[in-house]
Amino acid sequence: MGTWDTGPFDNDTAADFANALDDAKLEEREALIRGVLTRTVDATGWLTEGEEAVAAAALIAAQCPGGGPIDTPYGPEEPMPAFPGDLRTLADKALARIISDEAGPASNWVDPEDWKRWRASLNRLRTVLAPSSPSIPLFDVEQ
Repeated sequence: MGTWDTGPFDNDTAADFANALDDAKLEEREALIRGVLTRTVDATGWLTEGEEAVAAAALIAAQCPGGGPIDTPYGPEEPMPAFPGDLRTLADKALARIISDEAGPASNWVDPEDWKRWRASLNRLRTVLAPSSPSIPLFDVEQ
């Protein structure tokens, strides 16, 4: 795999995933993204789709409050559908799985500083994806 930077689409596998999304019909793109995230969450052993899952999570985060646009020539060129809210939670779980897997995508980094930048970018995505806590009072006090 060729990796040239720490962004979600800055590797051959994620760029190929972006091309697959562009080749798919608009109504098929959500299923492709959901599939890669689900397989990553459910994976045991080696994460074969970790790079694609990071890219998918970035696409979902781009639609969330506080999320940044996908501004890279390696990402999808075609528009993405509006993603349902449950994909935020699934993407966050996939990123948690990727971060915890030291033998998976994390092992691709030779330079420790690049690894730190990559991990920080995943944590930023998780911050955007994390569902906001509802403001529910613990108890109602009548006066």
